[in-house]
Amino acid sequence: GNSSHRRMLARTIRTAAPAANFGARAMSRWTAERIPMGPADPILGLNEQFQKDTFDKKINLGVGAYRDDNGKPWVLPSVKAAEEKLVAGGWNGVFQKEYAGITGIKEFNDASVKFAYGADSSVIKDKRLAVAQVLSGTGGGRLAFEFFARFLGKGTPIYMPDPTWANHLPMAKDAGMSLETYRYYDKKTVGLDFAGLMEDVKAAPDGSVFMFHACAHNPTGVDPTMEQWKEISNLCKAKKHTLFIDTAYQGFASGDADKDAGALRQFVNDGNDVCVAQSFAKNFGLYGERIGCFSFVGSSTEEADRILSQLKIIIRPMYSNPPIHGARIVATVLDDPKLNPQWYAECKSMADRIIDMRTALKSNLAKEGSVKNWEHVTSQIGMFCFSGMTPEQVGRMKDEFHIYMTKNGRISMAGVTSKNVEYLAHAMHACTK
Repeated sequence: GNSSHRRMLARTIRTAAPAANFGARAMSRWTAERIPMGPADPILGLNEQFQKDTFDKKINLGVGAYRDDNGKPWVLPSVKAAEEKLVAGGWNGVFQKEYAGITGIKEFNDASVKFAYGADSSVIKDKRLAVAQVLSGTGGGRLAFEFFARFLGKGTPIYMPDPTWANHLPMAKDAGMSLETYRYYDKKTVGLDFAGLMEDVKAAPDGSVFMFHACAHNPTGVDPTMEQWKEISNLCKAKKHTLFIDTAYQGFASGDADKDAGALRQFVNDGNDVCVAQSFAKNFGLYGERIGCFSFVGSSTEEADRILSQLKIIIRPMYSNPPIHGARIVATVLDDPKLNPQWYAECKSMADRIIDMRTALKSNLAKEGSVKNWEHVTSQIGMFCFSGMTPEQVGRMKDEFHIYMTKNGRISMAGVTSKNVEYLAHAMHACTK
């Protein structure tokens, strides 16, 4: 019995295997016509080329993550301390990995909105916020766009700054919105086209959806002044626009979290229709934990409740509920009387290192004998410097000097260190003179 059964089984497998294989080859429905090879992500492609490069002075200026002065990732000591606290004492004294619920961890949401809107904000006191923990900035943005497409209608235009973070475009498009731009960056001055921005905000139909970067605009590093933000806010209010505010660098931009929230708080205090996506990737160094907060300002508690009910309905079939670990870290740090000021100091140290590298880059360019105006290197703010270099010059930087940056001339300042800044300035001068 047993051996004949085994022989039969072996025979079946022998005959079946090639047939199945042949069938798969001949019949696959996923042909190249149906599923073409998608284009590679330009930044990830850049990183791959950089890894393969064996030149000892090579520099990677494509990475959108903080690096210390030795070019190494940095886990904030306050974040480590919060993790140790959680490992030792659990969450609220309990060791558990239970689901957080659709809108995430309440303590995290409470701490996040205080952080963004200010502890004494009237919208918090009046319970006018619909709040959900989301999958970092991308998740918050996508949620906002899904909400707009559902309740303002598919194909509703969203006005984004020209340029904006590349991912914003497919995020809105995939959610079913149509893309419009407003003037923002001025190539001639390597600064803000404020007049163009105001004209476009005014020319858009009343009640349009506008997106603003709260601070440290990505990719340009160019921000309006507080006076300009006040004018933008007043105009948006007069036009009854709905504003989506992306805030990914609060505290990281200037080193002062309250200052970096200035524009957002201005919009809210002026009574604009506002929703906000916060990310804790950069300012807390929690990149891969995917921690963000989405909040929508309602005109009343009742309105905020209705909005939240619909946000939950969008979230539930998308990813059900958010990750808990990083949210517990942020809540622990922000709510702990010792860790909170420690985090502020650490965040400022990251901002200060970036600002120091801007100063060093500008002075080394002058030392190299460059007569170009590099004022924008120090006047821009945040992780990125829009260098004003052309795609051809960027190509030369890579081919001749082994310095890797995106084609638009964006430099990730986090990749600049006291050890490589002279070489970088030398290469930039050589390619731009």
